[in-house]
Amino acid sequence: MRVLITGPDGLLGSAIVRCLIEDGHDTRVLVQPDRDSGTLSGLPVETCVGDILDATAVRDAVRGVDAVIHAAASTSIWPPRSPRVREVNIEGTRNLLDAAEHAGISRFVHIGTANSFAPGSKEQPGDERGSYVGARYGLDYMDSKYEAQKLVLARASDGRLPALTVNPTFMIGPYDATPSSGTMLIRLCQGRIPGYTSGGKSWIDSRDVARAACNALTLGRTGESYIAGNENLSYREFFEKAAAVMGVQAPARAIPRSVSLIIGTLASGVSSLTRKPPLISRAVARLGTEDHYYSAAKARRELAMPTTPVERAVEDCFAWLRDHGYLEGER
Repeated sequence: MRVLITGPDGLLGSAIVRCLIEDGHDTRVLVQPDRDSGTLSGLPVETCVGDILDATAVRDAVRGVDAVIHAAASTSIWPPRSPRVREVNIEGTRNLLDAAEHAGISRFVHIGTANSFAPGSKEQPGDERGSYVGARYGLDYMDSKYEAQKLVLARASDGRLPALTVNPTFMIGPYDATPSSGTMLIRLCQGRIPGYTSGGKSWIDSRDVARAACNALTLGRTGESYIAGNENLSYREFFEKAAAVMGVQAPARAIPRSVSLIIGTLASGVSSLTRKPPLISRAVARLGTEDHYYSAAKARRELAMPTTPVERAVEDCFAWLRDHGYLEGER
């Protein structure tokens, strides 16, 4: 099968490309102009250069492929309201859908986010039946990803495109060149995390999500969504596991919810004046004090998604960051 992947050089995209190659697919990547993270170096892929907001470039990239995995997105959460984020995530997705429908492809796999479904507790984790509650955080990232997902599922519902969504929780793994989630491990390694908040979330190895996405080319049901998550851990539990793997001290101080929200509010206010992103915004502070736990039973059952221990994800992410000079102020 010839497969196009957008966003191929990010944390998840880099892992998806490797899965596609491993499975024997002819892999075409759509890379943004003037972007080179280095994570695809030496891989046997066909490269197209173009922006997902360029409908002509997207149509050219889709021409001749059998399937599309759409992983490109803007994950920026500062500023919280951003026309650019909405444009990339909604209009970029619309361009891919239009091109894929025009080309008559056999499967469209959209990478969404678990945030498009209501989270739950450890005892009753959220699943794909949950409604969207992310609007309460005031983040265009969450809102736009939910709206993009609705576009995808509407095409499937109308019978216009055989599409489904894979919805990751919080991913950790190698090839995190930005870095994204790896920033947390860098700060932990450098002793720059002063404490832990009261919340928690579902953590997953990015390579497990990649495997689910690649399996979705032939498994799963069109018109369906699949939450891709693994271990539901509080921040305290995660930091203890990660610190043990990395050989550093885990933060021992509990940060009260009220303190976290005050810090986030003040930092957001200062950033509004300086135009520089805050270390922690009010929305992020709020998220950090709440439980965002999910069940991935459906993805394990229907997409044969593996579940790698979070310690392995941390170990491999940490090793990749270290080997590429992201630690100890090397980059």
